[in-house]
Amino acid sequence: MSSNVRPRVRVPSSAEAGETVLIRTLISHPMESGNRRDNDGNIIPRSIINRFTCDFNGESVIDVAMETSMSTNPYFEFEAVVPESGEFTFKWYDDDGSVHEDVKAITVG
Repeated sequence: MSSNVRPRVRVPSSAEAGETVLIRTLISHPMESGNRRDNDGNIIPRSIINRFTCDFNGESVIDVAMETSMSTNPYFEFEAVVPESGEFTFKWYDDDGSVHEDVKAITVG
């Protein structure tokens, strides 16, 4: 598992029914391509976040496949329509099989 991986998410705490909200996500991750060498000449193994998903109350909002050209600490900003109160579930899938998750609730008033 990659060390020091930390997801950060910004979701408004409330919205009106049917409102479009802005969601911002950032995950601290080194995103090693597997093409570089260390000081001893050994290839540094590939270690990237290869997929990012966001669901709202179990329904997919966004599903992104990432490749080695993705930058360190990938940032995503996107909009979602909020029909009801619920939870956004964010998942980042790492090459090593680990999944980093964050959940944010939103109340529709």
